[in-house]
Amino acid sequence: MGVLNVTPDSFHADSRTDGIDSALKTVAKMLNEGADWIDVGGESTRPGAEPVEVSEEKKRVIPIIEAIRKAHPKIAISIDTRRPEVAKVAIEAGANLINDVSGLRDQKMTEIVLSTGVGVCIMHMQGEPKSMQDEPHYSETRTDVANELLHRAHNLIEAGHPPDRICLDPGIGFGKRLEDNLNLLSDADWIRGPHNLSVLWGVSRKSMFRDLLNRNETSERLAGTLGVAAHAQKVGVDILRVHDVAEHVDLGRTISELEARR
Repeated sequence: MGVLNVTPDSFHADSRTDGIDSALKTVAKMLNEGADWIDVGGESTRPGAEPVEVSEEKKRVIPIIEAIRKAHPKIAISIDTRRPEVAKVAIEAGANLINDVSGLRDQKMTEIVLSTGVGVCIMHMQGEPKSMQDEPHYSETRTDVANELLHRAHNLIEAGHPPDRICLDPGIGFGKRLEDNLNLLSDADWIRGPHNLSVLWGVSRKSMFRDLLNRNETSERLAGTLGVAAHAQKVGVDILRVHDVAEHVDLGRTISELEARR
């Protein structure tokens, strides 16, 4: 899943785009490199980020999604939003999946998922982006995260939503300390639940690599990101949300070829 940030303030500057032409060039590049999904977001949810008005978020993402869908009628597009109003219009514009960093806290978002039948990624976040890294705390990280995500997924499934249209994201860096992140990333099966739900990891160039490797700049964090990607392939993660598509595709193909010859 290639990241397309239609924002002026997302934490990794190279992921930002500022118009339709720029976005389409970036999308074409990511698809050529092997991306299966394009994830379009119009609000930065980095630690400390201020919320964006709904009208502004729509203004940023809807024309981009419409242009991507027109240029690439058959590709998979996700809308990275926690606003039901944005998600609804994004689906009408051509998005196939709602990537909700707030984990369906808003009942209106759940209603949109159920009424449209689109795919949904339910992410765990403790608190809100502006303050989530101030004092994160868990009784037991995996248990707390799994309980919340599987509860949301269970409600969707009980209401008739197909399990194969649900994926879960443990929310690396969203109200998590380094030790929490490492515990959550040690494997993937703990979060799948009785329906064996798909799992998405989004670790690309995040601050956990500052804390783990002393890499302060996002431009220095590709090696750490690829290390997690290699581990993700080993433990069976279904989707990786990344800034660097070509590097991840090359890594995955190399590992697959080597594993096939063991």
